[in-house]
Amino acid sequence: MASANGKGNVINDVEAKGFNPALIVLLLVGGLLLIFLVGNYALYLYAQKNLPPKKKKPVSKKKMKRERLKQGVSAPGE
Repeated sequence: MASANGKGNVINDVEAKGFNPALIVLLLVGGLLLIFLVGNYALYLYAQKNLPPKKKKPVSKKKMKRERLKQGVSAPGE
């Protein structure tokens, strides 16, 4: 019986300590991940509003000719 009481006290002492260290690490990592994602979203919204849109590269005449041939439309000048 004495050993059972000893074990019971150890269990109560662990519960009385406070937070589980694994829970603290999990909350810390989860919080940092959440901050990272929210920050990225905020930067994305800022960039969408304030940065000019990307300019598209002009398509070369050679590529346009190749695309027209694939579609079955003869390129002008042939």
